[in-house]
Order: sequence, then structure tokens, then C-alpha cells
Amino acid sequence: MALLTAMIKTLMAGLLMLVALALPGQAATFSMKRGLNLDQWTTWPGEDKWGDRQAILPYPEWRKFLKDDDLKALKSAGFDFLRMPVDPSPFLSGETLALRDELYASVLDSVRTVNRAGLKVVVDMHLIPAGSSRKIGMGQVMDDPKTFDAYVEMVRKMARTLAAEDPTKVAFEPMNEPIVDCDSDGTSLWPQRQQKLFAAARASATRLTLILTGACYSNAASLARIDPKAIPDDNVIWTFHSYDPFLLTHQGATWAGDFIPYVTGLPYPLTAVPRAELDATLDTIRARIKAEAPWARQNGLLAYLDEQIASMDTNEKLLAVVDAPFKTVEAWAKANGIKPENITLGEFGMIRQEYGNAYVMPGQYRAAYVKDMIARAEAHGFSWSVWSYGGAFGIVDAFNRDKAEPDVMEAIKSLH
Repeated sequence: MALLTAMIKTLMAGLLMLVALALPGQAATFSMKRGLNLDQWTTWPGEDKWGDRQAILPYPEWRKFLKDDDLKALKSAGFDFLRMPVDPSPFLSGETLALRDELYASVLDSVRTVNRAGLKVVVDMHLIPAGSSRKIGMGQVMDDPKTFDAYVEMVRKMARTLAAEDPTKVAFEPMNEPIVDCDSDGTSLWPQRQQKLFAAARASATRLTLILTGACYSNAASLARIDPKAIPDDNVIWTFHSYDPFLLTHQGATWAGDFIPYVTGLPYPLTAVPRAELDATLDTIRARIKAEAPWARQNGLLAYLDEQIASMDTNEKLLAVVDAPFKTVEAWAKANGIKPENITLGEFGMIRQEYGNAYVMPGQYRAAYVKDMIARAEAHGFSWSVWSYGGAFGIVDAFNRDKAEPDVMEAIKSLH
């Protein structure tokens, strides 16, 4: 019996060795360098409209506005791939039952439309918070086991939808910016959930590169807590997002906490204007906080403003803030034997204009930030995709199909 057990162990070890030899060494099928995030919704139809073919198809909604020439222009501008956000909520809503197959087919058609324009595509399952017009968002998927199971099945079916596409031109990202484990060490819930999503996607799409991430909005520190060896697959690209310094990149964003909405008018870098002009802007922000913030929060907000400004009021300090996430990810990658080309900065960018806010960030500041972030990503050997085509962070379009200032796109074109 002992001899038989030993023979079985030897045989199993040999089989495992053969499997290991058959696997490519850290080689993702999909490769990318310079990308742009497409839009998700533009007109934001409420969930009660999702059963209306005219309202929801083609899907995603950018297909109603962007034509082949618009996509080819992105190729000419120097992008080699697009990250295509796909809102998963309609696939989880009872409103779309009659149209569900058409929705999957439309996502596939959208992928092929991007590929025909000469661009690769990352299909990004991009949950957002639920709200008055939608019942299921990130919170429901993360908090309710049945909803999470439904999400896993949706990932399985989306992967199956994409499975026959050219794996050098299409990659699949099962979840964007998981909002979970933000109040822990980042590993209590997310690693196991990501393994379930990975297993569902890989079982359906055996050849596609999968884009995986860390917890808590895909920040660099959370990625650095992931054990990549727990995902037994080399055909993976790891992603992180960075909008640091948040104080400058999200100015005026009403949805980004209770501090940022009071902040507008700061330049990038802070040294781009004379100190007296910067101080006048800061005084305006302080006055706004004193006039509009809850009394009990005012001192904390004012102290936070001073602390943040002091952390980046020289170009050297600012570069350290911008570069910190890249250094974190690079150290993690080296410790785990992950090549730089298998890491992507999936999102970064600077707000142009908040919805309903009159303030517009000057184009030269946005271009300076994007150039700095691209320089950091490329210095570390990472690919990148800027957020986003249109909307509040738009670099091509603004709102209502108006054109954004050309500064950011000109900076990207100059990289050729």
C-alpha cells in the first residue's frame, strides 16, 4: 500500500511538472500600451426604460454617438487599445429579461466595432452605485450573496460571449473598482470573491487575458496586498487606478466626499501660478468652507486643506505624491515575479467640469497632469488608459457632444 501511495505521488508530481512546463512563463496573450476609457452612459436612462429597445440598444450607449471615423481618429492619435466600460446592472435587472440576449450580442458587436477600427479592447464590467434610477449597483452586489452569485453568472456568460474572439485583440475585466475591504487590510473579502469571478470567466473563456485588481477602488496599496499566486494562471494582467493627488484631480466633484466640492481653482502643478495667486485661491476655498460646510466639520476641513497643500507645494513633493502608487505596485510586482508589461494603470485623469458646475479646469493643467502620469507609467514599464472620452473627465468630448479643450489630446499625440 505504501509503495502504491508513493508511486501515485511520483506520478502526480510528474504530471504537475508537465503542466507547469506547458504553461507560458508570465505571458499574457493580450498586450497593450496606450489606451483611453470610453463612456458608459451619456443620457443615463432610468431602469424603467431598460426594457425599451430604443432606449438601451445598441449597448454600451457610446455606440449611438461614436462612428467608425471617431474610433479611427483615436487610433491615429496614438492609442492602441480602448477600455470599454459595460454597465452590468441591466444584465441583473428584471426589466431587461426580454432583451438580455440582444444586450450580450450588442456588447460583442461593440467589441468587433472597436477591433475593426484597428484598436484592441478591454471589456470592463463597470459597476456604479445604485441610485434613484437603478436598483442594483456595487453595494448590492457586494452586500447580498444572491446578488453576488447573479453577478458571477453574468461574468460567466459575458466571458462565454467573448470567448471566440481573437485573444490578441480582446481582454476581459470581470469587475471595475470593487468597493470592498476598504476598512480592513484589503484581504478579508475581496481575494476569495475575485477567485470566484476569475474561475467563472476562465471556465467560459479559456484563451482570453483576464484583467484582475485589488480591492477598494483598485488602489495601488490594495493591489499590493493581493497574492497573485492564489490565481493559478499566467494569462493575467493586473490593474490599479490612481487619481493622486485627489485634491487636484477631482476639484468640485460633488460625489467625491464632503471636502472636494468646496475646492475649485487650484492649478496643476501648484507652482504653475505665482504664490500670491495660489494664496488668493486658497482664501476663496477657505471662505467657501466657512460659509457652506457644517459648523462641526469646518475646522477639520480647513486643517485637511492646509495639510494637503503642504504635501505638494513644491514640484519635488508633488512628484513624490504622483509617483508613490507606481513605486508601491512596482515593488509588489518584483516581489511576485510579475513583468511590468503585465501591469496596467487602468484609470487616471483630471476632471474637466463637474455636472452642473460652472467651473471648467483649464486645459493646460489637465494636460500637464496627464503627461506626468503617462511619464510615470511608462518609466515603470506599465501600460495605461486615461479616463475618459467624454463627460466630466472628457478629453475628446465635454457634455452634450460639445468638444473638450484639445490640450490633453495634443499632449498624447505628441508622444508618437
